[in-house]
Amino acid sequence: MNFNTSYNKIVTDENLMETVKHGSIGYPFHFYYDNLALFDFHCIEWHWHTELEFVYIESGTVTFWIGEKQFILAEGNGVFINSKILHRFYSPAEAVIPNFLCLPSFIAAEDSFIYQKYILPIISSALFFLIFDAEVPWQAEALSIIRQIIAAQEGVSSCELATASLIQRLWLEIYENADITYTKDHINDSASSQARLQLMMQYVHQNYSHDISLEDIAGHARISKSTVLNLFHKYLHITPINYLINYRLNEAARLLSKTEKKISTISDETGFNNVDYFCRLFKKHYHLTPTEYRKKRLFFSGMCNNSR
Repeated sequence: MNFNTSYNKIVTDENLMETVKHGSIGYPFHFYYDNLALFDFHCIEWHWHTELEFVYIESGTVTFWIGEKQFILAEGNGVFINSKILHRFYSPAEAVIPNFLCLPSFIAAEDSFIYQKYILPIISSALFFLIFDAEVPWQAEALSIIRQIIAAQEGVSSCELATASLIQRLWLEIYENADITYTKDHINDSASSQARLQLMMQYVHQNYSHDISLEDIAGHARISKSTVLNLFHKYLHITPINYLINYRLNEAARLLSKTEKKISTISDETGFNNVDYFCRLFKKHYHLTPTEYRKKRLFFSGMCNNSR
């Protein structure tokens, strides 16, 4: 299989929902053969989607942030990410991660008995993700099916039918073995917490160019400052202010690569009051000066810029 040779990125709306649809109405399934080294700074940033997602670690190691958890998976492991769950991937080096996404309705039609009995209980539960480890028998079987799904994408004429059949087998393994015995209160609390977090992240994304305080973020979500700190720590493993700074730096990086604006102008437009302070933070975060970063991105400007 071949990789794209350009940088990739995830495109989201103001709520961090991925804007790209995976698959089509008639075939809501899509396979990607990704190498995190081809993503800007080896990272697939925070996003969520209605599709179910399965990721296999073919080589390298990957740090995952999914919901409120952070963990590292190595070669041979895999993970299932439930519908509508915030997640982020990062690797310090090359990491080949074949992955596929599908709508729950790809397994069975929403108005069917199978959907109501076998799919809805899982996608409406507080099960954010499942890790597949080859040391656990049923998970080893799930990994085997995932590898078969990957192999089926090689262009055989019956690829779609084979994929649909294998997805159902994979879902049966999850249904028979996953623990979804969460209380309704736990499910509601998780959904409410994630909704509040998305609301605060959206506020940061819309107002990052202005002075923003912890009190401003808390006031927008109508919760206490301590609750804001707890939610950011629980789900994003970062403070709200550091999240704001990182977002400003990401926007500055985008402007450096997409425009010819002066560095001092970009510093002002992204909420930094001092260009020297901005340059120091940028170098610390990206290990490149703003000028070096711009030159590096220009090197890739002749390539086709693919976005997942």
